[in-house]
Amino acid sequence: MTLMQDMSVLLNCRSGIQQRKNSWQDGTLGTMCPIQPGTNYTYRFQVKDQIGSYFYFPTTGFMRAAGGFGGLRVNSRLLIPVPFADPEDDYTVMVGDWYKDSHTVLRKRLDNGKSLARPDGVLMNGKQGKVGDPKEEPLFTMKPGKTYRYRICNVGMKNSINFRIQGHKMKLVEVEGSHTVQNMYDSLDIHLGQCYSALVTADQTPKDYYLVASTRFTKYHLQATGILRYEGGKGAASTVLPEAPVGWAWSLNQFRSLRWNLTASAARPNPQGSYHYGQINITRTIKLATTTGTVDGKLRYAINGHSHIDSKTPLKLLEYYQVPDKEFKYDVINDNPPSNVDSLDKFTTGPNVLNATFRNFVEIIFENHEKSIQSFHLDGYSFFPVAIEVGEWTPEKRKNYNLLDAVSRYTIQVYPKSWAAIMLTFDNAGMWHLRNEALERAYLGQQMYVSVLSPERSLRDEYNLPDNSLLCGVVKDMPKPPPYSI
Repeated sequence: MTLMQDMSVLLNCRSGIQQRKNSWQDGTLGTMCPIQPGTNYTYRFQVKDQIGSYFYFPTTGFMRAAGGFGGLRVNSRLLIPVPFADPEDDYTVMVGDWYKDSHTVLRKRLDNGKSLARPDGVLMNGKQGKVGDPKEEPLFTMKPGKTYRYRICNVGMKNSINFRIQGHKMKLVEVEGSHTVQNMYDSLDIHLGQCYSALVTADQTPKDYYLVASTRFTKYHLQATGILRYEGGKGAASTVLPEAPVGWAWSLNQFRSLRWNLTASAARPNPQGSYHYGQINITRTIKLATTTGTVDGKLRYAINGHSHIDSKTPLKLLEYYQVPDKEFKYDVINDNPPSNVDSLDKFTTGPNVLNATFRNFVEIIFENHEKSIQSFHLDGYSFFPVAIEVGEWTPEKRKNYNLLDAVSRYTIQVYPKSWAAIMLTFDNAGMWHLRNEALERAYLGQQMYVSVLSPERSLRDEYNLPDNSLLCGVVKDMPKPPPYSI
C-alpha cells in the first residue's frame, strides 16, 4: 500500500508466466490500465505446463527498485513425476544489485536525461551480509546428508550475478520453467530476469558455509553473502570466499552447456511450440539491434533506432476496441535495423508495436551493438535460444544452431558486441511485451510490444476481456465490442 500511495498507480507482472490466451492481465502498461491508489485488483491466470521457478514485480513507476518483488513457484501435480527425488526443502534466493537512493530519486534522474550510476551493493533475500560477523543469523539451514533445492533468481536492475556456495557443487535441474540435463556447476552466472534451480547436497563437514552473489562483467566488484548452516554443526564459515569466474567466455560456455531434458515428463511446454522446433520452417526473421543515443539532448535507448514511449491508453485495449490509430501505428520499425543504426543522430519515439501473424514460426535475432551485456525477456511465451555468438548475425550462422535440445525458456542474455538467436511459434494470441531486463534501458525506451491477433476472434484462441478489467484513456466511455464467440 505504501508503494501505491507513493507512486499513485501500480501494475504487477509475473515474469515467465505465459498468461495463455490472457494478455489482458499481463500486468504491463501496454495491456492494462494501472491500479489506482486505495483500490485493489485480483489477477486470475492459468499456469498449465509451466512447472518451475518465476518471480513477480511491479512494472510501473520504477517500483521494482524499491524491492517490490518476490518468488513464484509452480509445482508439478502429484501424478506428473519430475526427474529428481523430492528435496528435503525448497529455498528461494532473490539476488540482485540495489541503490541506496529511493525509486523516486532514481526515476527522476532518468527523467532528467542522466544514466544511473553504479549500484551501491548487491542483496541476497534483502540482506548484504558481512563476512566474519559471528552474530549473523543463517539464511538457510540444511541437515547433514540431505539434498535441498535452491531457486535462484536475478531480480536486480543493472548487473549479471554469479552465485556460488562455499565448498558445495550445484546440480542444475531447471531453468525458467524447463527441466535440464543435470550437469554439476561450481557457480552459476544468472543474468537479469533469469531463474535457475539447483540441487545442493549437505555432504561437507557440518558447520557454516557462505552463499556468495557478486556482480559480473563490471570494473567494480559488489557482492552479498549469506550464511548456510548445517543443523547441529559446529564451526564458523571460512572467510576465504570462492571467487567468481573471470571474463564472459566462461559464461558463454555455461550457456552452451545447458541442455533440455528430453526424457522428463515435465516441465514441458504445450505442443503448440512443438518439441521438434528444429524441423519447422522459419516463416519470418526479425533482427533487433540495440543502441544508445539521445532525444532532445536526453539519454534514450532504442531498438532498430526507435525508442518506445507508452501510449496513454493500453495498446491491447486500443486494439480490442478497434481504434489503434488514435494512439499508435503498427510496424514503426522494420524486420532489419537501419544500415546506419550505430550512427543515428536522433531516435524516433512513440509506441513500438510489431504486427505478427498468428501461429507463424519465427526467428528473432538480438544484436547487441554495445559494450555492456544485455538481457531480453518476452512475455507470453517460452522460446528456444538456439545460439549466442560474437559479431553480427548472418543467415550462414544458422549452421551453428542447436536444433535439438535448446532449453525452452523466457529470458536470454546477449553478450557485448554479440548476437543471440531464438525461435518460437506465435501461438499465444494477445499483446506481448518484449523488453530489456535492465530497468534503466527499458524505462528509457528499449522495449516494444508484439501484437498476435487471431483472425477468428474465438474463445479457442483468446479469452474475453475480463469483467473486472479497468478501463482508461480513450476507450473508457466507449461501448464494449461484442465478446468473442466459441
